Amino acid sequence: MTENEKAARQKKIAHVCMWIVLLLLFFCFIFPFIMVVINVFKTKGDIVKDPLALIGAHGFTLENFPNAMKKMKFWTVFFNSLIITSCATVLTIFVSSMMAFVIVRNGRWKFCTLIFSLMIASMVIPFQVLMVPLVSVYGGIFNVLNHRITLILLHVGFSVSMAVFMFHGAIKTNIPIALEEAATIDGCSRWQTWWKVVFPLLKPTIATVGIINAMAYWNDYLLPSLVLTKKELYTIPIATQAFYGTYSTDLGLVMAALLLAMLPILILYVFLQRYIVEGVASGAVKG
Repeated sequence: MTENEKAARQKKIAHVCMWIVLLLLFFCFIFPFIMVVINVFKTKGDIVKDPLALIGAHGFTLENFPNAMKKMKFWTVFFNSLIITSCATVLTIFVSSMMAFVIVRNGRWKFCTLIFSLMIASMVIPFQVLMVPLVSVYGGIFNVLNHRITLILLHVGFSVSMAVFMFHGAIKTNIPIALEEAATIDGCSRWQTWWKVVFPLLKPTIATVGIINAMAYWNDYLLPSLVLTKKELYTIPIATQAFYGTYSTDLGLVMAALLLAMLPILILYVFLQRYIVEGVASGAVKG
C-alpha cells in the first residue's frame, strides 16, 4: 500500500468517526424532543408504564391537547407570550442596531468607546445576581410589577449588550462608509441614512438577533415568574406549571403543553435558520 493510499484510508476513517460522533451528539440532543412527541399521544398510565413505547396500551389519543389547552388557558397565555416576545424582539433589534451604528461611526469619541466597553463587560454579569434587588426595586418602590411593558423593557435591557456587539461587528465589517457618504451627498439625514442604507443591509444579523432573542424571551420562565404574578398575564412557560401537582403530575398534559409551547418558536426557527450562520459570522468581529 502506497503512502497516498494510506493517507486516503486514514482520512476516510477519520471522516467516518467524525460522522459517528456527530450522529451520537445529535441523538443526545434530539432525544428529549422525541420523548415528548412519542408520549404526547398516550394516556397518563401508558406514559408511566412504558415511556419508550411508540403506542400505549390504550392506543393513540388526542385528548391531551384540548385538555391541556383548557387547563392552561392556552389562547390567553399564548397571546401574552406573543405580545411580549414580539415587542421585546423588535425593540431589541431597533435599539441595538441604532446604538451600534452610532458607536461604529463615532469610534473616535472616547465616550462611545467607553459605552461599548461597558456593554461588553456587562455581558458577563448573570441575571441571577441582579434578580432580587431588581425585582425589589421595581416592586417595592416604583410599583410597576404585573405589567407587560415592564417585562418587555427588562428583556430588552438584558439583551441589548449582546445584540449591539453583533450589530457592531456586522456594520464595521460589511457596510462600507462610502455608501453612507453617498447617501449624505444625496441629501439624506443621519436617521435616513441608517434607515434606508444601513438597516436593509443588516438582514442576516437582524434575523440572527431576532431568532436568538425570540427563543430566549419565549422560553424564559424565571424573569416572567418574578414580574408577572396575575394569572391573566401569565406566559406559556409559567402556565405549564399548572400541570405539576404536589403529589402527582399528569404527564400527558405536561407533554401536550410542552409541545404547544415549542411549536411556534420551532416554526419561526425553520423559516429563519438559513440566516443564522451568516449573521453570526458577520457579527462576530469585535472592532
